[in-house]
Amino acid sequence: MPDDPTFFDEIEGYAGRLSYQPGDTAAIHVSTTSDRFHVTIERSGAERQTVWSAEGLPGRYTPPPPDADSRGCRWPTAVDLEIPREWRPGFYLVTLAAPAASPGRDVTHAGFVVRAEARSASTLLVLATNTWNAYNNWGGKSLYTGGTRVCFQRPFGRGMLSRPTVDRDDRKARPTRWGEDPDVDGQHFQSYRTSMNYPAAIGSSGWFTFERRFVQWAEAHGRRFDYAISADIDRDPSILDGYDLVLSVGHDEYWSDSQRAGLEAYIAAGGNFASFSGNTMFWRVRHEEADPGGDSMVCHKYTAHKTDPVIAEGRPEEMTGMWCDPIVGRPEWSLLGAGSAFGLYNRFGDAVARGSGGFTVYRDDHWLVEGTGLRYGDVLGSRHGAVGYETVGTRIQFDDEQLPIAAPTEGLPDDIEIVAFAPASNLAMGEYPASISALSDQGDLEFVASRLYGGLDERSLRRARHGNAVMLVCRPFGSTGGEVVTVGTTDWVFGLADDPAVAAVTGNVLDRYNPNSRTRP
Repeated sequence: MPDDPTFFDEIEGYAGRLSYQPGDTAAIHVSTTSDRFHVTIERSGAERQTVWSAEGLPGRYTPPPPDADSRGCRWPTAVDLEIPREWRPGFYLVTLAAPAASPGRDVTHAGFVVRAEARSASTLLVLATNTWNAYNNWGGKSLYTGGTRVCFQRPFGRGMLSRPTVDRDDRKARPTRWGEDPDVDGQHFQSYRTSMNYPAAIGSSGWFTFERRFVQWAEAHGRRFDYAISADIDRDPSILDGYDLVLSVGHDEYWSDSQRAGLEAYIAAGGNFASFSGNTMFWRVRHEEADPGGDSMVCHKYTAHKTDPVIAEGRPEEMTGMWCDPIVGRPEWSLLGAGSAFGLYNRFGDAVARGSGGFTVYRDDHWLVEGTGLRYGDVLGSRHGAVGYETVGTRIQFDDEQLPIAAPTEGLPDDIEIVAFAPASNLAMGEYPASISALSDQGDLEFVASRLYGGLDERSLRRARHGNAVMLVCRPFGSTGGEVVTVGTTDWVFGLADDPAVAAVTGNVLDRYNPNSRTRP
């Protein structure tokens, strides 16, 4: 069944860690019903370049333990490989093939990042691996199907790291073409993923969906970056030091305390951060060692204020839940200038179902839209639905020139320039696409209203419903700190390859903070 990817394929595997440096020994853990298997490792950039392969390795089947989702698989190592010094920073895709397995179930994928030994570029791209892990339900539950702890030491669901490229059907906010009705109930996405036996996570997270598209575009245009993963920053925030720009793209929803504190210290010291991401920094997580197993991530999400053990232990300030929850009191908008409480969905279910899929430009003289040719009122990104499916917004009012400015909001930076925005909305029960499983007792609308506005009365629900997806630049730490660029949508990367304005905006950000980032492809 596509909703349970556990051993759908007859070969499965995962990297012992999701991040290595040259000289480290990468461990690939494999379980297969075949007596032999092949391994191919490719650097996934503008093109996929094979860097290592082996054939005819002995196969061994090790069943997943019943707590594989929360404690890891604990499989023996099948491949040990010392990362060569010449391997460039990037994401390395591991393809595992079992020739004797059933057709269609004979290939699976794992992957890991290779970090630079010493800073080799001026921009650091941080892959949102916390979010990949949150959506992954291989071995049992994800954080969306009843789990509160998910372990990194297990395979990713099929299709999350690699799958055939399709036009639009693998998108949760599928853009419409001329004369089409919007896919409000997500039936195209549902039909595609079930026909391919993919879990629902492919529409929300994973290398293939978001970061891959960004890297392909960037490297094809001569850009190069260093790489890290979410947990790298949690373990050692000093990794950020010395970079002119830190990047996040796609869907970067889950952040730990140390990861966020490290980024805040970096920006306060003059570093710059660009977020081409939606629903960014919404949930606060804890990294813990699973015993037995490996590195795990804990988040109690919608019930954290009731069920997170730290509440009963008298440490409510450590609660996992929304960063903007009153108990936590550290809203993401204090860093990003925007948050999901002010606009979470666009072209998803009943949330702006017939929206343009683009941002309406207001400040056409801003450096962010330089070179796009766009003027006041023009729409940016609609060609491929760059606005969707999850977003972040800010509370907006208008000045005496009828241009948008940030409305007074507790915790919001003082210095914010709103360049463009689009309507976005929170969703209540019954308003989500029929193809997905939503919460059984409430939607995000009810949850945000109850936690931020004190109840489920009509006034609270209306305050939580209406919002926006926003493009802005802010200075969270005033004139002494660096800048933050927030392009608040998960689907921005879908416009990079074929929308000159989307590419130009992205290039403007990269050039502003790292003018020497271009190299020959």
